[in-house]
Amino acid sequence: MVVPINPKAWLADSRHLAVASSASGTSKRSTIGILAFESATTMSRLVSLHHTLSDPSLRLLRSDTMRSPGIAYLTSTDQHFLFHLVFSDMLSDLDSSAAAVSRLSSRCRSRKSFSLTYTHLKSGRIPITHSYSSKEINRRVKQMEKNIALVADLLEEMEILDNMAKKKPPPTALEAQLKSQRKKVARIKEESLWSKTFDEVVSLMSRSIISIFARICTVFSPFVTGLPPVIVHGGRFSFTPFSSRCRIYPRLSGRQHASGPMERYLPKEVAIRNSCPIIGRGRETEPKITNTVGRAGLATRYANVVLTAERLLRMRCGEQEAEEGEEAAAREEIYRQLPINLQGMVKGKLMERWRERGLADVELAKGWKEAVERILRWLGPVARDTVTWQEEKTLDRRRRLEARPKILAIQTLEFSDKEKTETAIVEVLVGISCMCWYDGRTAEAAARRGGRRDR
Repeated sequence: MVVPINPKAWLADSRHLAVASSASGTSKRSTIGILAFESATTMSRLVSLHHTLSDPSLRLLRSDTMRSPGIAYLTSTDQHFLFHLVFSDMLSDLDSSAAAVSRLSSRCRSRKSFSLTYTHLKSGRIPITHSYSSKEINRRVKQMEKNIALVADLLEEMEILDNMAKKKPPPTALEAQLKSQRKKVARIKEESLWSKTFDEVVSLMSRSIISIFARICTVFSPFVTGLPPVIVHGGRFSFTPFSSRCRIYPRLSGRQHASGPMERYLPKEVAIRNSCPIIGRGRETEPKITNTVGRAGLATRYANVVLTAERLLRMRCGEQEAEEGEEAAAREEIYRQLPINLQGMVKGKLMERWRERGLADVELAKGWKEAVERILRWLGPVARDTVTWQEEKTLDRRRRLEARPKILAIQTLEFSDKEKTETAIVEVLVGISCMCWYDGRTAEAAARRGGRRDR
């Protein structure tokens, strides 16, 4: 991955910042302080993006994630469309990081308004011809990872100090421990972002943002129109300026896309082999997002229904121990979470099944179980990723410092076709209801036979 340097003062090497700072050092050195936690969170997001855009992660995205049955059925089998969704997801994350850096940049001595620089970069107005080696990029990532780890340690030790200060033992028993803990916190503050200047922190993150944006342009330009042209030649990297009329946010309109058919386990449209290259000719028009679960605001709700149905099935099949009344509580929970239209669909489907099939037998019950398990094999992972994806947005401060790759929106129900998702959920709930009905009738029949023998 080769990365540009902005020739402006924004991307001055951080080692020159110390020289500039000491040269002008009549005023007090302005450090990040309490904003170290926000800065570390932003660094964590940038490191996560860096890893997500690595070659191994992109190969896994293309060969595994985009070809998973759940995405094929519910979202799309068109990889150009899916890459476009991934691009929007990653750029949104990068925009959030740039906004955080812009807020910090207003406190810098030598660099102001990163927001304007970032806007010009995205619009292709800034020519950048310098380049970095992969070794330098990785060094910068490791530097951010070290800063993140130190801030995480600082947070933990500050919480310990706070808890110690709240206790009320005899003062002599606590004084030495408090003194030692305060020294430990002070030492970590000195080593961490807490004692870094705004210029140092902003310089590191701003250059990382431009690195990641360059990588995004390289990876997604075949699938997204309007990105600044990127040229890699002889180990050097450059953005080529173009007309300001080019759009960085192309609309999702034009050619229709389609998800895989519900009635087949593996649609013919899904190519198992690695047939779609990362680099290839882009589409003239972008695909259009249709009626989705996320747009209806039902992604988390439907995901919880699916996960509860999975738990109910495990209890019904004896794979999970259930306390008395737990199954009934799970059924009530599912019914309470269902929108009114889905409640009606489930009732109507059950009435239709009973009219068509009449009394169930063991073979029919086995068929219901197999059908439910088959659907949950591809619907369950999407539901679990949806819940994880939502949790990542509301993590506490400590977990936000985990710089690991995040769940992508295409792995969730966010872009899933609403009608097909609801159809799949109804099939699962009807199948489980039929299993419960058959088991109930079997238990009643066994009880009647036992009663006759007793007489």
